[in-house]
Amino acid sequence: MGDIKGFLKVKRQNIQYRPVCERVKDFQEVTIFPSQEHSRDQAGRCMDCGTPFCHWGCPVGNYIPEWNDLMFRGNWEKAWQLLEATNNFPEITGRLCPATCEYACALGVNDDAVTIRENELAIIEHAFKTGLIKPCPPQKRTGREIAVVGSGPTGLACADQLNQAGHLVVVFEKSAKSGGLLRYGIPDFKLEKWILDRRLEILKREGIVFVSSMNVGRDYPIAKLSKDFSAVCLATGSSVTRDLKAEGRELKGIHFALDYLTQANIRASGGKIAVDKSIDAKGKKVVVIGGGDTGADCVGIAHRQGAKYVVQIELLPKPPEYRSPDYPWPKYPSILKTSTSHQEGGERQWSIATKQFQGESGKVKKLSCVRVEFEKDAQGQSVIKEIKGSEFVIEADLVIIAMGFLHTEHNGLVKDLGLELDIKGNVKTDENYMTKVSGIFSAGDMRRGQSLVVWAISEGRKTAHYIDKYLIGKTHLPKV
Repeated sequence: MGDIKGFLKVKRQNIQYRPVCERVKDFQEVTIFPSQEHSRDQAGRCMDCGTPFCHWGCPVGNYIPEWNDLMFRGNWEKAWQLLEATNNFPEITGRLCPATCEYACALGVNDDAVTIRENELAIIEHAFKTGLIKPCPPQKRTGREIAVVGSGPTGLACADQLNQAGHLVVVFEKSAKSGGLLRYGIPDFKLEKWILDRRLEILKREGIVFVSSMNVGRDYPIAKLSKDFSAVCLATGSSVTRDLKAEGRELKGIHFALDYLTQANIRASGGKIAVDKSIDAKGKKVVVIGGGDTGADCVGIAHRQGAKYVVQIELLPKPPEYRSPDYPWPKYPSILKTSTSHQEGGERQWSIATKQFQGESGKVKKLSCVRVEFEKDAQGQSVIKEIKGSEFVIEADLVIIAMGFLHTEHNGLVKDLGLELDIKGNVKTDENYMTKVSGIFSAGDMRRGQSLVVWAISEGRKTAHYIDKYLIGKTHLPKV
């Protein structure tokens, strides 16, 4: 390493954010990018640890110690080349990944981990800024055509890898623009859409064909899909939302998080929403049900729309602030996470169950809740127990259900192809990511269930490896 004592000399300094009073007035990115000197110093904290567990913690296998060392030495171009070798979209993961690698960092055993995610973002943005990233179409084409259904991070990563291998790739997207949840599910204050469009433009110039507003199976017949393409990758995500079946669920003013986030993203891009379809928190008492990242994103949106107040409730207990014995290093721990949205205000409560929605004139006005605790039964399974006398009411004009997703959509494409499902309702594949239908592959959340963006990219890369091998008989594409 450049300075084997760097971690002793320099303390971790997290990336800075725009002032709350400023950023809640717009949907621009909240991050303030550090100087190169700052990033260099932070990269210098990476230890010569012998066994870098950050590799183990990273689903795409980033060469983390290597490009940290190169950053420290000022060799940004080589650092970018190593980063690009394992990660198709570091500008995405550098903003959205929960940094599983940092929790596996050896320095984190008894000190603050290296700022790996921020260093990754510094490398890729430096590469864009200095013109290192340019379209690089393959010099030779194989003559094989591949369809990728779904343009989220899994589909894009798979398409990018297969295009680099020389295949002609067509990416189908049912929405008006490509990007999947990156475009419609992630707020602009976390990922401005010009960042996504910048990458999509490069992929287009490298030869990938994007077809939007095309619902495969409905607008594009499945028989034609199999006839026109040598192989197909299905990457439509996990889209069936987990609902809350409580009395009063039919009241107006109760919406799923994805619908709320999608509308917010459409508005931020200049689009219009019909008045009778609009979901807007302005002047309203907002309750977000679900304590995860999606719920936090909804909290941030509500702040920016001018909500009267925002309360986020979660059924599970409040996580510990530090590692518990159940999550020893280098495991990714279940700990309390405070996002930029939480820093902007609102209230969070844990161990809360929603019993009933109450309304007036068909519109939601209150939530009847009760506090709960978790106990182990005779089989050692956690059982929810309501705490007697803990009932209370939360006033609400707008309720957002952010309880995650169950599995991929079964009707349509999956049903028509006759694909097998696993016990959780995800598409079942063999060890080569192929479904029961020869030449039809599946990847990402559609195959493994709701997960992280970095896992989505990893899944896309692995599937491309197996598709290339299926078509050619061998492959130079990496599995990771």
